[in-house]
Amino acid sequence: MAYLDPKLKIFTCNSNPKLAQEISAYIGLPLGDAEALQFSDGEIRIKLNESVRGCDVYVIQSTCYPVNDNLMELLVMVDALKRASAKSINVVMPYYGYARQDRKARSRDPITAKLVAKMIETAGANRVISMDLHATQIQGFFDIPVDHLLGVTILGKYFRNKSFPNVTVVSPDHGGVVRARRLADYLSAPLAIIDKRRPEPNVSEVMNIIGDIKGRTAILIDDIIDTAGTMVLAANALKEYGAESVYACSTHPVLSGPAMERIDKSPLQELVVTNTIPLLHPEPSSKVKVLSVAPTIGEAIIRIHEQLPISKLFED
Repeated sequence: MAYLDPKLKIFTCNSNPKLAQEISAYIGLPLGDAEALQFSDGEIRIKLNESVRGCDVYVIQSTCYPVNDNLMELLVMVDALKRASAKSINVVMPYYGYARQDRKARSRDPITAKLVAKMIETAGANRVISMDLHATQIQGFFDIPVDHLLGVTILGKYFRNKSFPNVTVVSPDHGGVVRARRLADYLSAPLAIIDKRRPEPNVSEVMNIIGDIKGRTAILIDDIIDTAGTMVLAANALKEYGAESVYACSTHPVLSGPAMERIDKSPLQELVVTNTIPLLHPEPSSKVKVLSVAPTIGEAIIRIHEQLPISKLFED
């Protein structure tokens, strides 16, 4: 069914056009006519081929690989829309790149998540919609409204339909406890925590497991899986501590470097992810199951446009 408000328009750049098409199909609108091109030296060039004057525009763009190209596409697109007299510019970032740089973990570290927020605001965005920010305080880096969507409902429904017996939800580290508790509450399951340390980026060591996982089905949950080192290390530890089977889920499948090979060789039964980031690997592991976030984001866009609360999306 077509969405009839002519003042609502949806555009996309090049990071995840398939997801953008799914979202526009859910809403019942065609994608706006625009192109994100490059000059021969790599400069980004945006062409808006239709009027947006007085319209509420939603731009769908994940800042995933190639991160800097996709971020620059987004900034130039927002600037183009602002100069074309759009009434409001709503940036839909299913995956917010640079979110892991949200604090000064060491002396002289940048806070790049804040820098990206200021760039998006300066370009002319009026609102940001994102899913499972790596750190919830990133919402405070913006001085414009931020709608933070949760992927746990999508992942939770999948595992609830599996009807596993004796489930324990496991957080792979202390930082992910709040996220894991949400899934545990959704599945009415107990919670376990892996105590680990991270001596340097993309390297981690398991120290201990807090909670009962012996003879149980363990479901690991994280927001981002990058090189999959943490998840595979956690899965190995859970099996060693007596878990009967181990599943993992994550909202954002960055899956860079050796991730696919590690997942294939790991004791994981299945890795459930969403399509906030497209899987670009030429030979993705058969263990990877992809769920769509299009209905959640599409419904959020409709509700924001109609000035309805989006919290209803996450009520069971």
